[in-house]
Amino acid sequence: MSVTQQQVLDALAKVASPRGVALTNAGVLSPVTVTDGKVFFSINVDATEARAWESVRAQAEAAVRAIPGVTVAMIALTAERKPGPAAPPPHRHAHGVSPVSAHKPPQSPASPMSKQSEIPGVAAVIAVASGKGGVGKSTTALNLALGLRDLGLRVGLLDADIYGPSVPRLTGIREKPQLNDDRKMIPIMRFGLAIMSIGFLVEEDTAMIWRGPMVMSAITQMLRDVAWGALDVLVVDMPPGTGDAQLTLAQNVPLKGAVIVSTPQDLSLIDARRGLAMFKKVNVPVLGIVENMSYFQCPHCGTQSDIFGHGGARHEAERLGVPFLGEIPLHMSIRTTSDSGTPVVESEPNGAHAAIYRAIGAKVRDQLKGAIAAA
Repeated sequence: MSVTQQQVLDALAKVASPRGVALTNAGVLSPVTVTDGKVFFSINVDATEARAWESVRAQAEAAVRAIPGVTVAMIALTAERKPGPAAPPPHRHAHGVSPVSAHKPPQSPASPMSKQSEIPGVAAVIAVASGKGGVGKSTTALNLALGLRDLGLRVGLLDADIYGPSVPRLTGIREKPQLNDDRKMIPIMRFGLAIMSIGFLVEEDTAMIWRGPMVMSAITQMLRDVAWGALDVLVVDMPPGTGDAQLTLAQNVPLKGAVIVSTPQDLSLIDARRGLAMFKKVNVPVLGIVENMSYFQCPHCGTQSDIFGHGGARHEAERLGVPFLGEIPLHMSIRTTSDSGTPVVESEPNGAHAAIYRAIGAKVRDQLKGAIAAA
């Protein structure tokens, strides 16, 4: 059954705002997007009223999920602070101390990391990140996950690159995830991996315009509303950069570490430093740096050419005191197997490139042993 935008609006009209006005008449709804049973929109309110609106957001989500044919509902509460009058200065006694401050110590705000909670059944969550796009991060994340699988671990892969999800193309997955009895999405099994991607929920050529709160809501749902089962490692392919997606992940789950992907050239290394600094700032261990497209080896004569330079990531890792995980060459077989949906670790398991990814996976596994054993 095809779900229409009007059906969604009719359902939302039955939800009341904190002031008793129908949600559709409250002037807070973003445009509603409906694609193949997937519904996306946000509720935009003043930051001072956000707490009162959270229950409304939950009611709206329940109303949309109840529409026959709706498979996914992503509804974000956008709290945008409006400028207001400055607070008056506190009344001061003759000794220069206000009566409030004299008896009540200042309260520090709760740490964003206090919202972290484990994903049931998942021993370790790691992020694969890059400071900029175009460095082969998604290909590295997928083949790293397969390398960990080959080492005997139970592995999942979450494609959290909501701006440009690549995993559907890299894995050749075209089907949509189903829901279990608890209304959680069931990850799609491929190559022995439990895989979920925002790209499974929207068409490949659909332009998704994501505001910051929508990013946060989508990633939270991809983490929490998926029946991951029992996993030793969940590899998360992050969007490039250092923005809302990375902070949401770090604040949502206690990450066991991050892998930074860079090319050898100076521009990529500058951005990689930013990514590394961000993870350190939110107390996420950096498992190491991977130098992708490290060199080109001619398939005919065997000559090695350093197209983007060579060794820059290794030197950067040494300078920053983090592990260097390995070099991955720029090679035709890695590109062609990725484009065809048959990643090189799966399609050429005995080849030299698969061995490189497994060696990187072994270094990551060794750093996660404590977390996996504890789980």
